[in-house]
Amino acid sequence: MSELRDLLADAAARAAAYRESVADAPVFPDDTSGVREKLGDLPEMPVPSADVIRRLADAVEPALVGSTGPRYFGFVTGGALDAATAADMLATGWDQPAFNKVTSPAGAIVEEVAGEWLKDVLGLPSHASFGFVTGGQGANTVGLAAARHHVLARAGWDVERRGLPGAPPLRVIANEERHATIDRSLRLLGLGTDAVTPVRADDQGALDIAGLEKALDGPAIVCLQAGNVNTGAFDDFAAATEIAHRHGAWVHVDGAFGLWAAAAPALRRLTAGLETADSWAVDGHKWLNVPYDSGYVFCAHPESHRAAMSLTAAYLTGQGDGGVRAPSDYVPESSRRARGFATWAALSELGRSGIAELIERCCALARRFAERLAAAGITVVNDVVLNQVLVDFGEDTERVVDAVQRSGECWMGATTWRGRRLMRISVSNWSTTEADVDRSVVAIQAARASVASSGKA
Repeated sequence: MSELRDLLADAAARAAAYRESVADAPVFPDDTSGVREKLGDLPEMPVPSADVIRRLADAVEPALVGSTGPRYFGFVTGGALDAATAADMLATGWDQPAFNKVTSPAGAIVEEVAGEWLKDVLGLPSHASFGFVTGGQGANTVGLAAARHHVLARAGWDVERRGLPGAPPLRVIANEERHATIDRSLRLLGLGTDAVTPVRADDQGALDIAGLEKALDGPAIVCLQAGNVNTGAFDDFAAATEIAHRHGAWVHVDGAFGLWAAAAPALRRLTAGLETADSWAVDGHKWLNVPYDSGYVFCAHPESHRAAMSLTAAYLTGQGDGGVRAPSDYVPESSRRARGFATWAALSELGRSGIAELIERCCALARRFAERLAAAGITVVNDVVLNQVLVDFGEDTERVVDAVQRSGECWMGATTWRGRRLMRISVSNWSTTEADVDRSVVAIQAARASVASSGKA
């Protein structure tokens, strides 16, 4: 085993060296054209493990994006915490199929503990069930599958046995500015996007409550949003859930990143009434800064959750043995990595106060972005209530964004909101500092000046 020990030590050393250098390296690679050539052709004969890892690292490291570094502000991407990174390396080394207690008692127990901690931190009902999935897409799909089961069962229809042909019509009421993963989940679940009745959003992208009440009629699922993907705005959970439940509807909350506001005392007001919903989706690899891929789904109706997801087979044993929760009962995958280790490590490293500080600090840095850019005469479009900043450079927006990305100083993407092409800044990395924000603002100003100069030339 000495060869394996040396191999893993070398891999860990290379990973650590990369993480130590990422803060000062260009955030996006200049040239990726040589990667394919360096990877070479499929070998005819076996290659020593050390040579394989050396060749892989040498080939791809120049093409890595500094998304784990402090000046990457695209796609609400967090950077992996140290303890979570190390725990994920252990998870790979341990190689546990976290199906149930029989395949991995350690994986099942750690996931159970981490899931209970997550509910506590996020202020969700203690009786809620949970599943560890790949991310927001998986979480939304599972939550909506539980909703589909529950709403149709109340209408007398067993969708798991009979499918959707002949089922009572099931409508989905959602914010017109919902995230695209909601629509894809509906496609995967056979409901289709035509099932959606969109409700208008206010000037910041939050759901119009009067429009919601008008839209409700018959069996329905209501999709709310914790953190508009562009503006960071929150729907009114207390009012929307009361109306939806009065009409017998299920309420699902897509909180990919915004749900973490519930863990921060200074921001918790944004999530008032959140706990009254029926299901919730949130990412771990965004604001909890757990390595990819990691997400969580929670359900206030555990029986509906299990009915939508669990499976049985003659050869399977161990479901619920010894009172230990079977992770596979709550997610679509049977063959699944033990995601609970990294989540437990992140929660342990940060603690309750550390999670709150991380969320609140990122929001303060987003406000700093907005204030510094506005002071430079640059238009900030949204009310910065969370970690999202929308910036308008008029007809030059695309060119300014491109110039910033090419500079290597920082990376943020572009989006279209309300017919305007805008720069979208998302602050969600634990390692980002005020100095990183200020350095990025300088890069943005330089890009704007360069674009303006080239336009006059």
